[in-house]
Amino acid sequence: VHLVESGGGLVQPGGSLRLSCAASGFGFSAFVGTWYRQAPGKERDESEWVAEIAPGGGGTGYAASVKGRFTISRDNANNTLFLQMNNLKPEDSAVYYCRASKYWGQGTQVTVSS
Repeated sequence: VHLVESGGGLVQPGGSLRLSCAASGFGFSAFVGTWYRQAPGKERDESEWVAEIAPGGGGTGYAASVKGRFTISRDNANNTLFLQMNNLKPEDSAVYYCRASKYWGQGTQVTVSS
């Protein structure tokens, strides 16, 4: 079983990034897909829930801090979860993790700085 995030990096405030999470080894399409983030100085179990999407993609939810700026989506044919992040702010800097079922990815670093 694997969940592998990609797409993180360094971006200036106001910029955009698109995170991907490639799943393999389990029935990804049957599960809610979720993004979390671990801010600098926080423990892993203090990670903030960012967004989630229903198995079929028909329902989504967002944290208030990202609503209107981030968009979660999924491609079940290719077992991939996405997070489009626009108008990024320094406070969005974190390690971003994807989760589906009981499985977690290894995280991808997002740094928003000028």
